[in-house]
Amino acid sequence: MREEDSTLKTLQEMAFNFNKNILISNTGGQLSSDGGLTLCVELMAKFQFTNLADKLLRFNDQRRYCQHSNSSILKQLILQIIAGYSTDSAATFLEKEPLFKLLLDKPSLASQATISRFWQRFDKDSVSTLQTLNEAFIDRARLLTNQTATIIDIDSTHSDTYGKQEATNYNAHYGTEGYHPLLATDQDGNLLKAVLRPGNAYTSKDVKAFLTPLLKHYQTQLPTTDILVRGDSGFATPEVYDVCEAKDVFYIIRLKRNRKLQNLAEKFVKISDQTQWQEEETHYYSEIYQSASWPKPRQIYIKSTRAAGELIFSHEFIVTNLTNLTAELERF
Repeated sequence: MREEDSTLKTLQEMAFNFNKNILISNTGGQLSSDGGLTLCVELMAKFQFTNLADKLLRFNDQRRYCQHSNSSILKQLILQIIAGYSTDSAATFLEKEPLFKLLLDKPSLASQATISRFWQRFDKDSVSTLQTLNEAFIDRARLLTNQTATIIDIDSTHSDTYGKQEATNYNAHYGTEGYHPLLATDQDGNLLKAVLRPGNAYTSKDVKAFLTPLLKHYQTQLPTTDILVRGDSGFATPEVYDVCEAKDVFYIIRLKRNRKLQNLAEKFVKISDQTQWQEEETHYYSEIYQSASWPKPRQIYIKSTRAAGELIFSHEFIVTNLTNLTAELERF
């Protein structure tokens, strides 16, 4: 801090020597740069965050006397993360922050030590109730939108780790050490579910156990809503198709290219004297296909593209149970 800045902190008012009519005042009172959090707390109140958290969350909590409830600590952590204070230690300098105290309606915030003990109260049951709480919020939001279709995108991502953390592993795709979580989001970007997995877990590992209760929940909560599951080629596994078909859920999954699929696509390629080689060319086809690992044939769609000035087509493939749609309507 510069010396003149320090002076401004200690003086309520100061005039410049060159012009006594110019005054600097430091009587603004308690100020905060996190005013946007008021909208977040308003939304939390709209969805009755505290009541739902107290009702649904379960912790291995042996405390008899406590100043901060588990739900209030969780609310504080969410606000901290939204405001950019991602570490537990941030609570040390936020403990007396005026806006946080006002929004949380508490004389002081939970300290770093309190937050650390909060994490220690977590077990597998606690984590599962967090998923239940998340579903409850999304269900309330959906009641307001009156949506008649739900798209569930399944995907994996990478979470960096530092030091020698348990089950961490090097991921060549991301080039760093970390975990390989499995995620599900909807068409609005809401995170429906997340599961932490070891860093060396394959993309589709445990996808059946992940997807089955998720589909059951949304079919129960939204019985008149059509559900579509989407995924990239990492989820091109019978586990996904079988679960969706058993639940009467639609799916669109990208397939990895192989020789059999390439040969199948090439039979549709037509070249004639009228071909405009200087222009890009794209065609869509549908076909019944059965992989060696599938117990039955399924509908696939093919997108064949020839770049301008090129001779060879490149092919993309998806498998789906949306058999009544034209290939052009499928999203590649």
